[in-house]
Amino acid sequence: MLLLLVTSCLEPAAGQLRYTVPEELEHGAFVANIAEDLGLDVSKLSTRRFRIVSRAGTKQHLEVNLENGILFVNEKIDREEVCEAGGACLLHLQLVIESPLALYRVEVEVLDINDNAPSFPWPEYVLEVTESALPGARFPLESAQDPDVGTNSLRTYQLSPNGFFSLEVQTRSDGSKFAELVLERALDREQQRSHRMLLTAVDGGLPERSGTAGILVTVLDANDNVPAFDQPSYGVSLPEDAPPGTLVIKLNATDLDEGTNGEIEFSFSGHAPPRVRQLFSVEPRSGQVRLAGPLDYERARLHELYVQAKDRGPSAVAVHCRVLVHLLDVNDNAPEVSLTSVSTPVLEDAPPGTVIAVISVLDRDSGDNGQVSCEIPHNVPFQLQAAFRNYYTLVTTAALDREAVPEYNVSITARDMGSPALLTRKTLTVQVSDINDNAPRFLQPSYSVYVLENNAPGASICSVSALDPDCRQNAYLSYSIAEGHIQGMPVATYVSINSDSGHMYALRSLDYEQIRNFQVQVQAQDAGFPPLSSNVTVNVFVLDQNDNAPVIVSPVPRNGSLATDVVPRSADPGYLVGKVSALDADSGQNSRLSYQILQATDPSLFSVALYTGELRTIRAFLDKDATRHRLVIQVRDNGQPPLSASVSLLLSVVESVPETLSEFNELSLNPELSSSTLTLYLIVSLGSVSFTFLVAIIILMAIKCHKDRHSLHGYGCSLSACCCVKAGASADVFKNSNIKPQLSSGNKVPTNCLDGAGSGPPGYCYKVCLTPESAKSDFMFLKPYSPSPQRNNEKAAENLPGPGRKPRAANNTVSAASQIKQPNTDWLPTKPQRSALKSSQSLEDVGGVRRGVQKEHDRLRTLVTPVSEFQKASGASNSIWTPRYGPLYPPHIPPLDYQHNVYIPGTPTMLANKEGPRCLDPEDNNSFSTFGKRKKMATYCDIGDSMIINNDLK
Repeated sequence: MLLLLVTSCLEPAAGQLRYTVPEELEHGAFVANIAEDLGLDVSKLSTRRFRIVSRAGTKQHLEVNLENGILFVNEKIDREEVCEAGGACLLHLQLVIESPLALYRVEVEVLDINDNAPSFPWPEYVLEVTESALPGARFPLESAQDPDVGTNSLRTYQLSPNGFFSLEVQTRSDGSKFAELVLERALDREQQRSHRMLLTAVDGGLPERSGTAGILVTVLDANDNVPAFDQPSYGVSLPEDAPPGTLVIKLNATDLDEGTNGEIEFSFSGHAPPRVRQLFSVEPRSGQVRLAGPLDYERARLHELYVQAKDRGPSAVAVHCRVLVHLLDVNDNAPEVSLTSVSTPVLEDAPPGTVIAVISVLDRDSGDNGQVSCEIPHNVPFQLQAAFRNYYTLVTTAALDREAVPEYNVSITARDMGSPALLTRKTLTVQVSDINDNAPRFLQPSYSVYVLENNAPGASICSVSALDPDCRQNAYLSYSIAEGHIQGMPVATYVSINSDSGHMYALRSLDYEQIRNFQVQVQAQDAGFPPLSSNVTVNVFVLDQNDNAPVIVSPVPRNGSLATDVVPRSADPGYLVGKVSALDADSGQNSRLSYQILQATDPSLFSVALYTGELRTIRAFLDKDATRHRLVIQVRDNGQPPLSASVSLLLSVVESVPETLSEFNELSLNPELSSSTLTLYLIVSLGSVSFTFLVAIIILMAIKCHKDRHSLHGYGCSLSACCCVKAGASADVFKNSNIKPQLSSGNKVPTNCLDGAGSGPPGYCYKVCLTPESAKSDFMFLKPYSPSPQRNNEKAAENLPGPGRKPRAANNTVSAASQIKQPNTDWLPTKPQRSALKSSQSLEDVGGVRRGVQKEHDRLRTLVTPVSEFQKASGASNSIWTPRYGPLYPPHIPPLDYQHNVYIPGTPTMLANKEGPRCLDPEDNNSFSTFGKRKKMATYCDIGDSMIINNDLK
């Protein structure tokens, strides 16, 4: 039965669905399969949030089952309650579905059923009729009311049978029916004083319903005339904003009787509803109808008033009229704005055209007063699009950026067309939802961190920080260190980072001497999906601390004893005694070395240069000065706090100095070549030279002996023979020759003899006596120091053989192999190579060089025979040339760094006499005097006129 009553149809013109449903259906009653009618996928109704949007404060009579898409009755519908006025009763539904957002409009007409019976205002009508009333007199009765409409409304009246009255049913202009009681024959009060009847109102429903009321007619004496209105119905128009007390209409009725029978009173008929009695009032005497309460055009556009008039005489009969009050609409209602569906927040990457909200507007006024337009500001990336009548959708018009604008406050203005126009503003907050579209960004393009060496492991060294414009999870950053290696070790063994705070920690104690700087790549990654990351370079610079004390490399004490040296008593003020060389593994000011004398036997005699370490005499020696002087020299760096080292020197004052390098001068290092590669090269070179030297000595000795047997006419010398000096010639040889042999003190072993004859200035006759150990030694030809260097040099130039010069004496047997040659400089690195070596040297290389220098120093150390004894024996002059190093920097210019004090074996060193260095022309690369000796021993400086043969090198 219900299915027959439920129908559905689709109105193509309106573009919306329309259904009909009877009233009074129970909860769950089927209305329609709305999902099927709309073409929606039933399985996605729940996920897409398909729902009916209703206004706040209204009952939700219908609902949709999201499992099957059926529209059903949610709450029993009473048509008479939902629709007070007659006509079609429509329920307007707005349905919304999301993803994407769509809006549907559905109308449901509530069909009336005959659920209400007609009813009378009173259970019994009481009429007073005079006995003089003529047949045909009519007595109107209050109408019955039936809330139903159409065929279910009041159809007719019925009167119970009686002999005096009949009933006539009348129809008003609006279609409503009322009953009049008609007198059929004259009444006789004396025969019957009252009459009772039953009035029945019947509707047209199936089944029909009816209501009854009793009628009591009392017969009175005659009051012949009844009041009469000017017209049976009145119409009046009244603006809805009329204030209370406004005169609506003045009714006029007349009665032909006189006296009290002609005095008329007005009142509402008993059928007037309570709403009418609240809004209007009737003055009994004047018949004025006035406004008693506020009117509302939107609630009821027409009010129907039933007013009765009757005289004050006995057996008064009431007559009725109808007053229709038509309300005039005024623009007294501002538009109403309702946000029926809001999809917020909206993703910032939502494409243009995305529906944000569905907005409905309503103006309860009519005509132009109810016409509404909607608008939003132009400075927002949204626009309103009309959907249905009084419905708009808010859509995006441009791309959104949450980092630029996280939310928009959209002001929606609804304005009607009334005069004056009324408007309503409502603000919609549209929040923009974040997506992970921004990678983390570090606050700095790179970081530079300065860490003091010897730091505690685990100490914080710096903190990096990055920002991510995104929010929530997309902005949660974690820090990590990218994989890499530092000196072959994973970077993770050097530093670590707190993944949450970005604080970086050193995992080990750093050593400036091992590593001076390194780079760490730090990565910041957000927690978005997919995650984004960025890197930054952290440059870690290790700062030097003064944690290395200076190390004295020259002179080096041996076997716990003091370093010793000799000073000629004839030394002038400023004489260079020697040079203290030291190095410091630190850098900068921490390696800037200064020298000072802490202790001295005579402080007025010696001084040390502050930055070069050169030990010089302050004044000339006096006879009263001690012959042995003990000096304690301190080397101090410029760090904070400063570190120092000291060395003790024992200086012996002698009449003359052996012409050899001093013990601690020979170890001055040149830092330009202090590299591990050079050290290895030196070791290989020295080994090769030593081996070649031994072979060359054996061959050379054999050649010498062979020549001597032929040149000395009977004087022979073999490798096993002793040293033979011809009697009578020996003294002459030493007297007339500038050759001064130096023998080891106390040497008693037999000597091998090389004899050379010569006499006078044209040619020299000389003998060289060699010990059996000479095969292991080198010859060193040195020129003596002379007060007249120019004169002595000229003489020496005449007497000595050299390049392009032959000996004057025919018996001069000194061969070309015994001539002094310049050192071989082929193995020396070029100047650019020395610079490269200097820039790449490390402290470990310097240590290796120092060990190599010490080893070679021990091997090539010269045991000096006191010259004074030899001079006494030979009668030679006391003026002996002393080799010394010339300073690399003038005394008035301090060195730039400690490295000028460091000597690297194999580098050119300046030998200077008191008049300064004088360089020779290195035309020959090998000679007997330089073969097998350390390259440091041979210099590019001219060292005098005469030569001393030294065979005591070990």
